[in-house]
Amino acid sequence: MVSVVHSVAAQSDLEHSLQTLSEGLSADEAVNIRQAVEFAQSIYKDHALGSGEGVWRHALGMALILVGLRLDADSRLAALLFSVPTYDEHGIMHIEERFGPAAAHLVNGISRLNRLRPITRGFVAHSVESGEDNPQEMKAQIEVLRKMLLAMVEDIRVVLLRLASRTQTLRYYAAVPDELRAQVARETLELYSPLANRLGVWELKWELEDLSFRFLHPDIYKKIAKQLDEKRTEREQFIADAIVRLKAELATVGIHNAEVYGRPKHIYSIWNKMRKKDVEFSEVYDVRALRVIVDEVKDCYTALGIVHNIWSPISKEFDDYISNPKGNNYRSLHTAVRCPDGRSLEVQIRTGEMHQHSELGVAAHWRYKEGSGHTSEDSYDEKIAWLRQLLTWKDEVADSSDWVKHYKEAALDETIYIMTPQGRVVDLPRGATPVDFAYRVHTDLGHRCRGAKVDGALVPLNTQLETGQRVEIVVAKHGGPSRDWLNNSLGYLFTHRARAKARHWFSSLALEETLAEGRAIVMRELQRMGQNSTNLDDLAAKLGFAKSDDLFIAAARAELNTRQLQVAVRGSEMPVDERVMQEPQPRKHKASDVAEKGILIVGVDKLLTQLAGCCKPAPPDPILGFVTRGKGVSIHRADCTNFANMEAMHPERVIETEWGGQTDGVFAVDIVVDAHDRQGLLRDVSEVFAREKINVIAVNTQSKLGVAHMGFTAEIGNVAQLKRTLALIHEVEGVVGARRA
Repeated sequence: MVSVVHSVAAQSDLEHSLQTLSEGLSADEAVNIRQAVEFAQSIYKDHALGSGEGVWRHALGMALILVGLRLDADSRLAALLFSVPTYDEHGIMHIEERFGPAAAHLVNGISRLNRLRPITRGFVAHSVESGEDNPQEMKAQIEVLRKMLLAMVEDIRVVLLRLASRTQTLRYYAAVPDELRAQVARETLELYSPLANRLGVWELKWELEDLSFRFLHPDIYKKIAKQLDEKRTEREQFIADAIVRLKAELATVGIHNAEVYGRPKHIYSIWNKMRKKDVEFSEVYDVRALRVIVDEVKDCYTALGIVHNIWSPISKEFDDYISNPKGNNYRSLHTAVRCPDGRSLEVQIRTGEMHQHSELGVAAHWRYKEGSGHTSEDSYDEKIAWLRQLLTWKDEVADSSDWVKHYKEAALDETIYIMTPQGRVVDLPRGATPVDFAYRVHTDLGHRCRGAKVDGALVPLNTQLETGQRVEIVVAKHGGPSRDWLNNSLGYLFTHRARAKARHWFSSLALEETLAEGRAIVMRELQRMGQNSTNLDDLAAKLGFAKSDDLFIAAARAELNTRQLQVAVRGSEMPVDERVMQEPQPRKHKASDVAEKGILIVGVDKLLTQLAGCCKPAPPDPILGFVTRGKGVSIHRADCTNFANMEAMHPERVIETEWGGQTDGVFAVDIVVDAHDRQGLLRDVSEVFAREKINVIAVNTQSKLGVAHMGFTAEIGNVAQLKRTLALIHEVEGVVGARRA
């Protein structure tokens, strides 16, 4: 395994570590590094990370890794001070005062990314809690993490700091085994190793992969390592002989400065090739490998010709990454040849510049102006754009499954990534609020949402969230959403999904209220008839309903009158066509009662009458009668649309009708109220009915785009009372219209 620098254990001497940390820096920068070491040690003391590793040990390990990547002084300062904000409330400000804004900017960036540290544990905990073990969901979660990291990156050095931190964590687990290391290793192979690959930081990539593979598959790792060790002496002699011969041949064509050496073996890479090609260890070509470093590109192809002349090239094992670089700009010539004794040999050929990029990747190209910490604005923006292109991970997620398509199609600038308290990441459209977040996590969490904490601080529920924030929802034990959430002008809900769930809750609530009211009507009538033991499902079937709930809803909406119910209970089933033609009668009044209370049929005495449910006439409305089949006369308002249609079809059945002198009963009327939706609107309108001592027998409310449409069926004594009630309702705050339907 290749290591960028010696491990922390080998750097036990602090003075030696300081010398290493100052390599390639100016005298002033070296002084800053020394001061940062003293400052960090005074802050960290004996504190430890969640992995169990001491904070100071981790910080020093990160900084030494960055030295190997040849990063600048600010990056090394940020590594040493990465956890200061955890133990100092004003840590970022103190870092800026003592070590400059560039270092403080990087520490702030790594602090944001370090919120990803408990992701694995949190995601596993979520899966256990929810009973899930879904690889597809796990892949989707990893992809969201990748996009979240990308969205949070403003400086490429922050990404390199994060990779260095993960490398140091794996080194610690190699020395101090922990039950969590397998989960960390799995996350590393899914997230951080592909990231290092896309950035071309091969030195870290190989170490991340080999350590993770060792933790996840210890038996396979040991087996391959043993096979490598068994023939180490033989292999080393073979490589030494090949180097001597190749150097001599290169010298004959004038390539004297070529550097030829054996390439390190990476166990994870060997295992991957064995698995992908379904071959044995002995058939992996790069177990024996050479690397050739030359001065110019033309020398690469000259060296390639010599290699193919000395040994026989193996078919389909040649790749020209100079003419066709990889997505991360990796360039090199790769070939595999077979020696006269039958053994295979892999050879990589590249220039010194290509080699530097292959080992350090994007770090090799990220150079800052001395004393500034930033390149020119155009160059800076160009490199950020390049980084974002690299971080698309096209090679690693080339999959046609739905979850990949979904997340790849999500526009980066239109998506934010929010964390739950357990570390799970939730993706939402930009502009989403804590209420949207709650509904995204779970519908019931959204319904019971009463408050939200963002990064530990309470915020209003209509606060727009930003990528990287950790959101905790404060919930009530019972209850549902507020109608204010559906008011667009208040900004509580941004996503269509959350809005639809809130609307569905109110629709369900209205349905439950309607069912309860209808059940009370039916049970009261059955009790009056002495039929409490009636089977409700059978009764519903007799009346043409699929189930009893449908019967209750019809009763609550006045679509079923008491006579129909009486006929069904007494066993004389009413024909369907006759039920359809019957006009519903207002609750609490039998048809005979209506006749006694003042409806006079011109020229006819004591004729059965009933008030029509479609227009609900009340004195002194002009009225007309329509003779039904077997149900007497239904009474309509003269301006009723239904009556006009029936009159056009059967003019012979129209009969003159008028109110008599005795109209002291109550009559059902429909009232429509339009208003700007707000909390407490229904309560205030209901109080008007209560003050006027008007009984409301049905309510139906709807809200859309902040406008409430409310329908009431109320029992009134006369039109004068109705007009007075409508005037009072019109005075309620937010009401824009109140009228009789």
